[in-house]
Amino acid sequence: MFKRVVRQSKFRHVFGQAVKNDQCYDDIRVSRVTWDSAFCAVNPKFVAIIVEASGGGAFMVLPLHKSGRIDKAYPTVCGHTGPVLDIDWCPHNDHVIASGSEDCTVMVWQIPENGLVTSMSEPVVMLEGHSKRVGIVTWHPTARNILLSAGCDNVVIVWNVGTGEAMITLEDMHPDIIFSACWNRNGSLICTACKDKKVRVIDPRKEEIIAEKDKAHEGARPMRAIFLSDGKVFTTGFSRMSERQLGLWDPENMEEPVSVHEMDTSNGVLLPFYDPDTNVVYLCGKGDSSIRYFEITDEAPFVHYLNTFTTKEPQRGMGYMPKRGLDVNKCEIARFYKLHERKCEPIIMTVPRKVSLLSRFAIFQEKRIAKLEEQLSKMDI
Repeated sequence: MFKRVVRQSKFRHVFGQAVKNDQCYDDIRVSRVTWDSAFCAVNPKFVAIIVEASGGGAFMVLPLHKSGRIDKAYPTVCGHTGPVLDIDWCPHNDHVIASGSEDCTVMVWQIPENGLVTSMSEPVVMLEGHSKRVGIVTWHPTARNILLSAGCDNVVIVWNVGTGEAMITLEDMHPDIIFSACWNRNGSLICTACKDKKVRVIDPRKEEIIAEKDKAHEGARPMRAIFLSDGKVFTTGFSRMSERQLGLWDPENMEEPVSVHEMDTSNGVLLPFYDPDTNVVYLCGKGDSSIRYFEITDEAPFVHYLNTFTTKEPQRGMGYMPKRGLDVNKCEIARFYKLHERKCEPIIMTVPRKVSLLSRFAIFQEKRIAKLEEQLSKMDI
């Protein structure tokens, strides 16, 4: 039998496209804090961006339609006394956002229906329990009012935002800084990547580690770990030779990776964004000017490179739109909000639509009629 040279995939021809200049958000002073978070969070109503602020930390919340040049006096969310390190929109309420800061607190904010009219400094809830800066905040995917935070005190806390109390505190599991934390699809497990080069899968209810891998990536630079919809763990990190790597792991057997790929020798941390509907992982490197995307399948080599979207300018951070905010009529399968030094630029990922012979003929006829009408309008009748 003939060997298939090109692997069949619905997403082989996915391509990225930056929007026109008038649809970007200009004149935004994006934060210069040296922390490896995305600095941007998006939902179907708002885009939130961590910005430079004097005398504390702040982030900007813009309605999606408010593109163009942003006024320097535009109101911000500015209740933290230290720089904001991470923000995350609640998946169950498009007006609620959480922020973690260097001031050791987590704050939850209620954004008005049409966005901010004046600057906001009073959170709905303030969560205090970390002894060092809070670098990670992430909402529970299925349960309301449950928020996870992780700090540089090596502690993971699961909060009940409704009561403002810590439900679960995971101490003594991480001997060093936690680089990333992620819920699985139904919120029953957490996976973390730590500075001690271990990836851990934790059951928060039992407060125990159910799987871990030492030296998932041997390099000293930060790792990232996320859950895929089938329960596997996808990681990005660095090899001992400082080459960027991506890995796929099965929590039931963490000894050997399902797959490991070497990528390049750039030093920017790779931020992974996962789409469970298409099983595509997008990798956005901080300081890179590209977005690489891979399809995860059940057949070797399991992680299949699809393509790279490249622009001229490097990215300071990246926001990822949830699926319900996409325009499916335009075959949109993902949308990113790329942070430059002074602006935020939406990037749209689409699957090319097959054009049938009949629709091609219809397009041809439309063009022909339009041309005839144009000629008639020029004639002096």
